[in-house]
Amino acid sequence: MANYGINKGINKPVEFKGLKAQYLMYFFVGLLGVFMSFTILYLIGLHLYTCFLLAFVATSLLFHFVFKWNRVYGEHGLMKKEAARKRPNYLVNQGKFLRMLQYKRKR
Repeated sequence: MANYGINKGINKPVEFKGLKAQYLMYFFVGLLGVFMSFTILYLIGLHLYTCFLLAFVATSLLFHFVFKWNRVYGEHGLMKKEAARKRPNYLVNQGKFLRMLQYKRKR
């Protein structure tokens, strides 16, 4: 009879080298963008060392900001911040609900 191990990683966020959840996607998409821009700049005819320098600077900035966001906001914090930014600052109550109640009482 075969012995099977228990998977204890169920419902845990995906994590790789400390990056959690959506930050992995941001990092890999950013790296893909840096690679594509490096390739395009090289094909245009920019000097190879200039392309390396620009790619190194862009990758360093990407690395710094993605790991900073991961540390500061956590797994869902950046999405929560974006949702809070879209939320209205106040609600306008024009009393329509109360007028509707008063209308029903008059009958």
